[in-house]
Amino acid sequence: MRNITASALLLAAAFFTTNANALDSSNAPVVVTPLASKTTTASGQPITLPQKNVEVQVSSYQIAPGVTLPVHKHPFPRYAYVEQGTLKVTNVETGAANSYKSGDFIVEMIGQWHQATNIGADPVKLLVIDQVEQGAKNTILKQ
Repeated sequence: MRNITASALLLAAAFFTTNANALDSSNAPVVVTPLASKTTTASGQPITLPQKNVEVQVSSYQIAPGVTLPVHKHPFPRYAYVEQGTLKVTNVETGAANSYKSGDFIVEMIGQWHQATNIGADPVKLLVIDQVEQGAKNTILKQ
C-alpha cells in the first residue's frame, strides 16, 4: 500500500512539474527547483513511513539565539526546512553532530535521543513536516 501511495505521489509530482505552464493562467513559466532528495535520516537510517493511517502535520518553529531544545526523540519521520538561522543537531547517543543553515533540508533521526541548539545570532525559523500515525504525537521528551 505504501508503494502505491509513493508511486501516486511521484506520478502527481511529475505531472505537475511537466504541466506547470498549463496551470499558470498568466502564461509565465513556473520554475521548480529541487531542494533535497534523501533516502536516509541524518544518522543514516532508512526512511520508512508509519504502518497505520498516516497523518501529515505541518508546523512552524522559531528558536531564539542561544536556545537549546530539551533532549528528545521522534518515533515517526520528521522533516524540516531551515528558513533562517543556523541550527546544530547533536545525537546524544553517539555524540555525532550536524549543523544546518538557511536553505538546508533536515531529515531527522528516528527513535534516537538528540537535541538542537541555535548556534547563530539570529532566530532559527523552521518549516517542520511530521508523518505520524493518525492522532499520534511525534516528540518524546527524555525524562
